[in-house]
Amino acid sequence: MRALVVDDSRAARSIIKKILEAHGCEEIFEASSGVEGLVRLKRADCVPDLVLVDWHMPEMDGLEFVKRVRSDDTYDGAIVMMVTSETDMGMLTEALEAGANEYLMKPFVQEGLLDKLSLLGVLSE
Repeated sequence: MRALVVDDSRAARSIIKKILEAHGCEEIFEASSGVEGLVRLKRADCVPDLVLVDWHMPEMDGLEFVKRVRSDDTYDGAIVMMVTSETDMGMLTEALEAGANEYLMKPFVQEGLLDKLSLLGVLSE
């Protein structure tokens, strides 16, 4: 499995990356903003199966990132999960309507992330 982690927090990217690595993710790409995430996606070596994206980031927020990813057929098969501290249900609904498959609230524990990934069929635990 290939994953792209888009978050302006280096610590959050590191935590998510370690969890994914420990559970069989072969390749993990990182980006610190939505803009950088889109640039990363355009590289031929990064067509991910899974994208984990924060909501609040500089340059381009996670919602706009999700909309742009979902507007490109290349990424139709990618599972997109918002990993965010955003708790407003209206905003979370908007993210799901824009094409996010699921969301996870920060702060989270490893089991929470793994449960969501299992629910999405990414992990077979």
